Amino acid sequence: MESKLVLDVKPDQITIALLEDGRLVELTRESREVTFSVGNIYLAKVRKVMPGLNASFVEVGSEKEAFLHYLDLGFHFTTINEYTKQMLDNRKKNFAMSKVQFSPELPKEGKIAEHLKQGMEILVQVAKEPISTKGPRLTSELSIAGRSLVLIPFSNKVSISQKIKSSAERSRLRKIVQSVRPQNYGVIIRTVAESKTSEELTSELSVLVKRWEETLQRIKRAKTNPAIVYEEVGRTESILRDHLNSNYESIIINDREVCDEVKSYLSLIEPEKASLVKLYDDPLPIFDVYNITKQIKSAFGRVVPMKRGSYLVIEHTEALHVIDVNSGTRSKADNAQEDNAFEVNMIAVDEVARQMRLRDMGGIVVVDLIDMHTNEHKQQIYDRMRTNMQNDSARHNVLPLSKFGLMQITRQRVRPVLQIDTQESCPTCSGKGVIRPSILFADVLREKIDMAVNQLKAKHFRLYVHPYVYAYLTKGVFSICRRWRWQYKFAFKLYPNQDLAFLQYEFVQRDGTRLDLSDASEMSS
Repeated sequence: MESKLVLDVKPDQITIALLEDGRLVELTRESREVTFSVGNIYLAKVRKVMPGLNASFVEVGSEKEAFLHYLDLGFHFTTINEYTKQMLDNRKKNFAMSKVQFSPELPKEGKIAEHLKQGMEILVQVAKEPISTKGPRLTSELSIAGRSLVLIPFSNKVSISQKIKSSAERSRLRKIVQSVRPQNYGVIIRTVAESKTSEELTSELSVLVKRWEETLQRIKRAKTNPAIVYEEVGRTESILRDHLNSNYESIIINDREVCDEVKSYLSLIEPEKASLVKLYDDPLPIFDVYNITKQIKSAFGRVVPMKRGSYLVIEHTEALHVIDVNSGTRSKADNAQEDNAFEVNMIAVDEVARQMRLRDMGGIVVVDLIDMHTNEHKQQIYDRMRTNMQNDSARHNVLPLSKFGLMQITRQRVRPVLQIDTQESCPTCSGKGVIRPSILFADVLREKIDMAVNQLKAKHFRLYVHPYVYAYLTKGVFSICRRWRWQYKFAFKLYPNQDLAFLQYEFVQRDGTRLDLSDASEMSS
């Protein structure tokens, strides 16, 4: 299986698509104005202690106050809190981590009111982004994640991923990390660390320790509260860090600056992979070229089509996601109903596993499969889903089918589910339902081009239209587009864009900025 990462960089957002054998399996849209918050560490202030919930609300600068439960304080909260207080009381003095004196661990069953008071300054890390009406979820168990290792300050424990099965390899990795681990730093050895050399692990550990030491200096210099003292890498880098493997074929980016950033980051975590990064500089939309736009439009609707007429209906509620499997027009006269149901359900579990990664569904997911009566078929469906979910990095649990034919899945919820409206609103009538004749659309485009060239004095711009309109404007030797280009001295080039609605268009200058032509005549009546 070959994986390919495609980045569509626009002035206002970055869209990241992960393809596996050409099939879209993960999609992330990140605003360039909003920082990535999961993993960020804050010097924060306790706003309210809620004994009834055994939790507190903490100010970290988000729109809604963040939530910190007693169980998320961690065993070493008292040690971390005392160390933080010492640094804030004496900002000029250096407090070495190797000299930290550990306080007694917090009991599993305790009261948060005994440890937190209103107005108290504490170190917290974002574990979950704000979802729906809830603010961020916090933890006081701090960590700095790397490619092969995770650094845990205020701990002396070394843990190894359970996915590393070889006892000899586990022993080798533990000995290497134990020999180079500084005092009072714990380490989690990730799966990707398998077969890594001692030099590689030592180098990465030193980088993580340096990041933590820089975090401590930011705590001392913090002048406001809340203050961010450690900022996690961006979404692009985190995907590379957590998912990059030998199956990656290429990483294609349509922006030179972001391309250089990603190449530089890869040079640090895995230098041999830096050559995979490629710059895409063609004027055609990058997602159209790699067939991503079409997959987005077909995969993010309420109804998701599958093979041979079958389809899924996906509903999202506050508490859970419900997915209904329908056979649609699919039927085989020579097959019994049981065989038809089994075939459709096998196709459905493949698509459901993809949809959960694609939309980043979290919480409880209930799949209503077509009724089957054979226990062997039910077991095969369950095994197929578990196999499909092995590529999912989020923590999950798949339960066997219930007697009602329902499959229940729980999946780690870290970010809000990705919602993309695939329905296209009419850009020419604004919902009125009445427009001027569509055949006149070419005249309107010509007026827009005239305005761009003669009024706005734009030169060498690109005009994007729907592929059907593009085909109409470029048909024949003496096409409408060619006549326009001769008339306006080749000031523009025409390109198709699958992301546009039928009579929608977009003027883009050479630097990527859009031309504002709102004063020109419109098609709406």
